[in-house]
Amino acid sequence: MFPLICPLCGSPLLSAGGSYRCENRHTYDCAKSGYVNLLDVSQKKTKFPGDNKLMAAARRDFLNKGYYEFLSSAVNKVCVDFLCENPAPAILDAGCGEGYYTARLAEVLLKAGAKPEILGIDISKFAVDLAAKRCKNVSFAVASTFRLPVAENFCDMALNLFAPYCGEEIQRILKPGGIFLMAIPGAEHLWELKQAVYETPYKNEVKDYPLGGFEFLEVRKVETVLDLMNREDILHLFEMTPYYYKTSKEDQGRLMKLDSLSVTASFELLIYKVLK
Repeated sequence: MFPLICPLCGSPLLSAGGSYRCENRHTYDCAKSGYVNLLDVSQKKTKFPGDNKLMAAARRDFLNKGYYEFLSSAVNKVCVDFLCENPAPAILDAGCGEGYYTARLAEVLLKAGAKPEILGIDISKFAVDLAAKRCKNVSFAVASTFRLPVAENFCDMALNLFAPYCGEEIQRILKPGGIFLMAIPGAEHLWELKQAVYETPYKNEVKDYPLGGFEFLEVRKVETVLDLMNREDILHLFEMTPYYYKTSKEDQGRLMKLDSLSVTASFELLIYKVLK
């Protein structure tokens, strides 16, 4: 069980029969699926922050078909490469979503003979509920990437796969020399989808790699073409992106006329070592 800290006072949380409690008697109940909600009210800008039910379910259904298995395998390869000498690594997935990547990473490490402690956190309770139902050998919590419920210098590795980034928190929870893996969209990511939706599509801006407080080690670029052969999969891919909620009904209608779509899926895996 991944050790957690209280989001209010920072004291260790102890499991107490279906809930977690700290020495100051702050108590957090576990959901039936097994996750614990550690998101403080002051961190909420809306009643249900993060991905809503539609986005979380769309991502689950799309990823379950294996379209992004190539990306998951590349993430797992980085983790195995950098943790190969650690028999019991502590890993944080900061922004785990519905748990697809987290679950596959846990499976790979267990098969390799490691005994990892893995925590997946996300600000969306809908996504975390799906993650907890998917994977029972990983701990999950609703929490913000800007206030991680993890003690200082505890993690050997932290992942951020397309989630909001808070460098100070990642630096705080990593051990000296700990590894940080960030996944970002490549310039050509979903280019054909954008062409189908927008009159004037634009490519993604890939920012400079250096991050304050980290040593940049390397970048691994992964790319493939996805052949989406039905309207449901096209819609799910669109719904799991921010574009869906920023696109007019007229532009969305263009995409809904498609029965198939070949689309580029392009990502960059940025690997860092924390400096401290």
